[in-house]
Amino acid sequence: MRSGQMKFGVMLDGIGGSHWGWRRAHIDPKASTDIDAFIAEAQSAEAAKADFLFIADTLSITAKSSPHFLNRLEPMTLLGALASHTKHIGLVGTLSTSFTEPFTVARQLASLDRISQGRAGWNIVTSALEGAAHNHSQENLPPVEDRYRRALEHVRVVEALWDSWEDDAFVPDKATGVFFDPSKLHPLMHQGEFFRVDGPLNIARSPQGHPVLFQAGASDGGRDLAAKTADAIFGLARTVEDAKEYCDDVKRRAVGFGRSADDIVFMPGLDAIVAETEEEAERKYAEACAYVSYEESLGWISFFFSYHDFNQYDPDAPFPELGNLGKNSYRSVTDYLKRIAREEKLTLRQLARRFAIPRTDFIGSAEKVADSCQRWFEAGAVDGFLLSASVGRLQDFYDLVVPILQKRGLFKEDYEASTFRGHLGLPAVPNRHAQARETLR
Repeated sequence: MRSGQMKFGVMLDGIGGSHWGWRRAHIDPKASTDIDAFIAEAQSAEAAKADFLFIADTLSITAKSSPHFLNRLEPMTLLGALASHTKHIGLVGTLSTSFTEPFTVARQLASLDRISQGRAGWNIVTSALEGAAHNHSQENLPPVEDRYRRALEHVRVVEALWDSWEDDAFVPDKATGVFFDPSKLHPLMHQGEFFRVDGPLNIARSPQGHPVLFQAGASDGGRDLAAKTADAIFGLARTVEDAKEYCDDVKRRAVGFGRSADDIVFMPGLDAIVAETEEEAERKYAEACAYVSYEESLGWISFFFSYHDFNQYDPDAPFPELGNLGKNSYRSVTDYLKRIAREEKLTLRQLARRFAIPRTDFIGSAEKVADSCQRWFEAGAVDGFLLSASVGRLQDFYDLVVPILQKRGLFKEDYEASTFRGHLGLPAVPNRHAQARETLR
């Protein structure tokens, strides 16, 4: 049986990532742009000893986008504000490698890491919506293979920029007028396929060396990118078997790229519906389902296919044959939808409902949900979970499930580390130049 403790992150998504979440009684329809609401959510997560907060993002919208996507705060700005209202919890934001420059990203994240005293993290995405390209002076979204190559180069440049200064480079001495040791400043002078960056970065390293790198690729190319770059991975896992396959595969790939399997923490999404009794949990599930119309669930599927119009199909006919549609968008999700529709002979209506409000192992009494968390963890399928609340309520999980896991020794009772890397059991990243000098001695 696996030992140790699981990790928890918390997705903060205002009024919810779904089309319907904002209609629930406890949701403030203005929460996606209300800093006070985000601060309250962040402080509740920290009180529950969660390891990090996560802010997702997209770079284009249409009239069919979910309400939260239509009107929300930019991640880095939001996390900078939350840093001053929290003390321990990690702060992870999404930035696209397809539409940013490495120098800017390195500077933003290094600044957040300094402001938060070592709590920053970056969710690396390549962007999967055609509209994002149109918002950044590009005619089309590049092919996924090109996006992954650009992403890898982007990340490597950012990491190198974070090592521009050695940890003890700044030695301000007013008597001598020496502010820094020039031998510990390292320009980059990078010229690659996609980027030219001279460097150096104009900010010192943080206590954790590098911010924590997250990735969520599930396609073959996405898994390779995660195995090469990520400290932690999000994922789509409907069953413990799915989670175990993904976790084992990415860690095996990481070893193939010269890393250790222990270098990566795997944390799939978890949207729990939890109550004190099974009956109450079922009532909450039925209540959530009641908000979801066929049109809204269809809109949620449409998003992952770059807003393909599914209204043209008979809802009670078999899920349509879509060929390569979705291949250049959220491919892991679109491939999953096509596969289960084909294998289980689902109609469009059936697939839309199942995807919108899935039945999972994490619906039930607090004991049942805690048992499921423990089973997935001890099976080696996960290192923890990313909690969200499109269907359930985060506070229910904090109040009912966390104490059970703490009593079982499966989750910490208080923060034990001073940096985000420490929370995840990952070491600080040494400066490559100082490390090389030590190796030569």
